[in-house]
Amino acid sequence: MLQEAGYKVVEAEDGASGLTLLRNTPQLQLLITDVGLPGGLNGRQVADAARQLMPGLKILFITGYAEQAALGTTALEEGMALFAKPFAMSNLAAQVADMLRAPPSAAARISA
Repeated sequence: MLQEAGYKVVEAEDGASGLTLLRNTPQLQLLITDVGLPGGLNGRQVADAARQLMPGLKILFITGYAEQAALGTTALEEGMALFAKPFAMSNLAAQVADMLRAPPSAAARISA
């Protein structure tokens, strides 16, 4: 859906392969990750490692859980947002557009 909206999208099947992809694709502007991922790393761990590689990277977490259940006591940092399932694809596209337009210092927020 994001490709149809004109975005260049690269995909990874799990957290470890996502980090490999991040190392090899330094021009990425936004990481979209589910909080729950297969393969040993969860979405927050991937995001933290991604921020080590690319400190200004914007990150959109997607989850079917409430914020507290999804991320525990870990607060969202600037440039991070949480998007709750279920959602309409048009809402996801709008969230992605908003995040890409926002300056790197944009405050974290939670979307439904």
